[in-house]
Amino acid sequence: MNIPVLIVASFSLLAVIAHIFGGTKETASIAPDENNTQLTRSWKQSMCAFQMLAIDLIAVTIAMFTISLTEFIPFEYELTLFLSLLYFLWGVVWLIQLVWLKSSAKTFMYLPQWIFWFVGSGLLYIGA
Repeated sequence: MNIPVLIVASFSLLAVIAHIFGGTKETASIAPDENNTQLTRSWKQSMCAFQMLAIDLIAVTIAMFTISLTEFIPFEYELTLFLSLLYFLWGVVWLIQLVWLKSSAKTFMYLPQWIFWFVGSGLLYIGA
């Protein structure tokens, strides 16, 4: 059993649940007025992109549970390093977006998902 990878898999499962249920509800609550077609189209695109990430999170979470609980994957070292890099890049992109959107320092703490990505990246690296 690979404990560091199991920890990240467990937290990722919680993130999937929060993303699908809480995030969808929250994002749906800010639906624009249907009369504003440009804003409505952009909002729908955001909703679709938001749900595409759910598929990525589910696939990554399944892979991590498989790595941590079985010997099924013969290239788990390489896959775990890849997942570590993926989590690291997700953290970097999250921070870049916050900076690009000219977010205040307070926003970085109100949207701390980047911490999850970097801690997960480190644990996956250790677990490799």
